[in-house]
Amino acid sequence: MAAAWLVCLVATLLAALPAAAQQRPASAGPADPKLIEDLITANRILYQQGVVDAMGHVSVRHNKDPNRFLISLARAPELVTAADIMEYDLDSNPVRDPGRRQYSERYIHGEIYKLRPDVNAVVHNHSAGVVPFSVSSVQLRAVAHSGGFMADGVPVWEIREAGGLTDMLVSNAKFGRSLAEKLGNHAAILMRGHGAAVTGKNLEYVVGRSVYLEVGARLQAQAMALGGPVNYLDPEEGRKIEARRDYIRSWEMWKRQAMGK
Repeated sequence: MAAAWLVCLVATLLAALPAAAQQRPASAGPADPKLIEDLITANRILYQQGVVDAMGHVSVRHNKDPNRFLISLARAPELVTAADIMEYDLDSNPVRDPGRRQYSERYIHGEIYKLRPDVNAVVHNHSAGVVPFSVSSVQLRAVAHSGGFMADGVPVWEIREAGGLTDMLVSNAKFGRSLAEKLGNHAAILMRGHGAAVTGKNLEYVVGRSVYLEVGARLQAQAMALGGPVNYLDPEEGRKIEARRDYIRSWEMWKRQAMGK
C-alpha cells in the first residue's frame, strides 16, 4: 500500500514538471547588445561613484517589450558581465531557470515598472549619505541645482506598515507594490533604515539621479550643520531644471572612468 502510494506521488510530480516549465513567462527575445552594454556600464559606474558596494542593483526595461526587464543575477555590481544578465516579467519571474541565485529584492523593480510606464530604469542602493534621512524626522530636500529631481519631495517608505516586523528586504510582490505605491510620481523614495529606490527614463538618468541623490544628501547635511535656516529649491525650480536636464556629459565621463572607453 505504501509502495503504491509512493509510485502515485512520484508520477504526479513528474507529470507536473512540464506544466511548471510551461508556466515560465515567454522571452521578449534577445535584447539590444547596446542596452546590455549600458546596463553593465551602469553597474560599474554606480560602484565607482560610491552609490553601491557589493550590494545594490540596477535594472532596465527590455527594448523589445515593456512588460519585461533586465537585471543581473545576484552579484556585486562591480563584477557584473553580460553572462549575468537575466530577463524577467513584471511579476519578477525569470523567463528561464537562472541556475544561480537571484536578487531577492528584484520585486522593487518589477512593481515600479508595473505602476510607472514612464520609468524605464530603476536603481536600488544603500548609499551612506541617504540612509540617515530615512530614519530622521528631517526630510531629504533639494539644496542644489543637481538635485532638481528631488524638489517635489522624496517620500520615505516604512516596511512595517506593509508587513510588520520583517528582515526589511523587499523580497515579495506585496512589499514591492507597497513601495511603488508610496513612490507615486516621485523620482526617488527612501526606505526606512535600508536605502533608496531611484527611477529614470533611461539608464543615464537613473544613474545620474542615484549619484546626485547621494550628493544632495551630503550637501543638505553640511548646510544644516552650518546652523540657521536652509534655503531649499522651490518645486517649480526643480521642474524647470528637470525640463532641461540631461546626463550626457556625466555619463560619458563616468563610462570612461568605469569601462576605460
